[in-house]
Amino acid sequence: MLENSGLFISFVLGTIVGSFLNVVILRIPVPGESIVFPSSHCPQCKTQLKWYDNIPIISFFLLKRRCRTCEKPISWQYPFVELCMGLLSMALLAKFSLAPQFGIFFLYCASLLVIIFIDLHHQIIPDVISIPGIFLGFAFSFFNSSLLWSDSGIGILLGGGIFYLIAGGYYLVTKRVGMGGGDIKLLAMIGAFQGWQSLPFVIFFSSLTGAVVGLAAMRRQKKGGQTVIPYGPFLAGASLVYLFFEQPIQLLMRNFFFPG
Repeated sequence: MLENSGLFISFVLGTIVGSFLNVVILRIPVPGESIVFPSSHCPQCKTQLKWYDNIPIISFFLLKRRCRTCEKPISWQYPFVELCMGLLSMALLAKFSLAPQFGIFFLYCASLLVIIFIDLHHQIIPDVISIPGIFLGFAFSFFNSSLLWSDSGIGILLGGGIFYLIAGGYYLVTKRVGMGGGDIKLLAMIGAFQGWQSLPFVIFFSSLTGAVVGLAAMRRQKKGGQTVIPYGPFLAGASLVYLFFEQPIQLLMRNFFFPG
């Protein structure tokens, strides 16, 4: 009973943080916009939201997906981000209990969610998230019993270095920018939080899923090689998969590369 109540509390905490993440997603790409002031308001009519219109997930459905004042539609992104952060919070508590890793990876998952949606909307990965994330990931490695600080440091160097070489090589061959600097810094951040051991899977899985979606986008948009899709969400998604399934993934990779 106590365990179930703890999971429920962690879910509620996650949805509350998810509500704030929606503000971050909306405002960070806007130059000079504060994520604190003004308080939450309708992006259409700018009316400040009452507390009862800002309850995570619930208010969206009580309002029937419309602003109380201007009646303009509210994006499904708002409850979706809140739900995702709530579920991630529950999963983290189930995996780490109240060990320091819970707090470390709670912040990490929140950062990845913000990166996913900003990159989807604007095709940018803000330096204000990825660069501090690199330093925080390395600093947290000293408090993370499951990750050596040296593995975090190597993860930063390899994560940033591998993609830098790939991006540079692609540009030399095609004279086109195929990978932005934001992706390079994001992979360095992933290496900082999850160590260099996570990088082979993250690169492979993100490339595989990105290629599948990219081919579908090419077919739909009919732009051929000019089709552009953001890569950050695939990197972040692969990182989240590795976070919760690290052991079976490592076992699978060892059996694949070193059978017998």
